[in-house]
Amino acid sequence: MNERIIELEHITPKDFWGPQDIHLEIIKRLYPKLKIVARGNTVKAFGDEELLDLFEVRFERITKYFDKFNTLNENIIERLIMDDVPQQMHKRDEILVHGVAGKLIKAMTANQQKLVNFVEKNDMVFAIGPAGTGKTYTGVALAVRALKEKQVKRIILTRPAVEAGENLGFLPGDMKEKLDPYMQPLYDALRDMLPAQTLEDYLTKGIIQIAPLAFMRGRTLDNAFVILDEAQNTTHSQMKMFLTRMGKNAKFIITGDPGQVDLPKKINSGLKEALEILADVEGIGILYLDDKDIVRHRLVKHIVAAYKNVETDNEFDPQKFALRRLEAKRRTENGVQDKTKESDNINETI
Repeated sequence: MNERIIELEHITPKDFWGPQDIHLEIIKRLYPKLKIVARGNTVKAFGDEELLDLFEVRFERITKYFDKFNTLNENIIERLIMDDVPQQMHKRDEILVHGVAGKLIKAMTANQQKLVNFVEKNDMVFAIGPAGTGKTYTGVALAVRALKEKQVKRIILTRPAVEAGENLGFLPGDMKEKLDPYMQPLYDALRDMLPAQTLEDYLTKGIIQIAPLAFMRGRTLDNAFVILDEAQNTTHSQMKMFLTRMGKNAKFIITGDPGQVDLPKKINSGLKEALEILADVEGIGILYLDDKDIVRHRLVKHIVAAYKNVETDNEFDPQKFALRRLEAKRRTENGVQDKTKESDNINETI
């Protein structure tokens, strides 16, 4: 009896086979002349050589489909196995990733689509814009897509832990527990795009790495899709260090909002400097997103605009702001008084 061994790569068996191995049972039913055994990530099939060749081709269709869409059911499996014409993977159009529970991850605005185009044309892209414009989320989606399509071997997500002063020793717990609170936005994006068990496996195996910027020093990042988030909080030396980590077959996305710098006042933002220094370097794309790209609650757009009116060069002067508010209040009160006088005059005339 002939034997064929197939390994499931980058696929979590529990998710792939379904509850109580229901998907495995469907495949067995469709191939009654083969003995099929699955243990962990290994699938063994026994039977006629010609039938095994056909089984291997059809089984590869199933794994490719699952890897792309994160879902399987009886109808899909039957169609992938029984159709003589190979299953066509439709062109993505605007869809970047088929996320968890069938969620479609795609560019939501024109500038987000521009970000997708920039990343396809450039190995390094700066995505600059206010909070809620989808810079990080779109970047993570592009990274997951690249990993699924085997364009890269790993994803590295990093950000400066400025809120903790990059000095995490005083915080309780091990390194992961110290860092996780500052990395939650990155985890949140990944949870939308990868099944829980797959994400856990990727993190355990180092296929996806989430670490503070300080951990990038001394590394060469080859065959990786790297995202630096909250880059406005990097210093000159941190930004230079990060940008020079770029290795062969690497993609870099740097996201940030120059209006949300948390650095001490006397320290210049490495992001602001980099945008000036690298503006004319070929192969580096710089994209500016704006208020129109905000995809959070409708109030966020108005909040960002309101703060922009009172912030200058990232410095907010409470005293000047209070004076402006007082002046506005006086103008409003004077306006009300003027209108009251006009009303009284009209009444007297009548």
